[in-house]
Amino acid sequence: MRARGAGGTITLWLLGLCLLLFALGGISLDLWRAFSERRSLAATADAAALAGASAIDEAQYRSTGTVVLDPALAETRAREHVARQFDLRSLRGIAVHADQEAVTVVVRGSVGLTLLGLVAPRGDLDVQVTATATPRRSG
Repeated sequence: MRARGAGGTITLWLLGLCLLLFALGGISLDLWRAFSERRSLAATADAAALAGASAIDEAQYRSTGTVVLDPALAETRAREHVARQFDLRSLRGIAVHADQEAVTVVVRGSVGLTLLGLVAPRGDLDVQVTATATPRRSG
């Protein structure tokens, strides 16, 4: 024998569970997109820093044997490398600094959110990645 008023309880519980699963799925999707874009920006920054670190000052290397960077050439190579990337939809800015010892690349990006965008003030997530590379003598 059924108690009165208990017939719709299961339906309400299932509806609540479905809404909860929908929310968790949406949040998971947003977080995965943010993680994926950060990984892409990190790869771009790493590659640009390595490209910049290949710009050694050849004249100083030939005269003294020391490996130092040509800062202007290092910055140019790093910026050109970022410009040649195929997937730049989330890229919002780049900063490159080079001296004779290292080149540092800071890449800023933005990821548009879907479900989390309903509660976020601007609807997107800012991502910043920094990579530094130094020239080395081979062998």
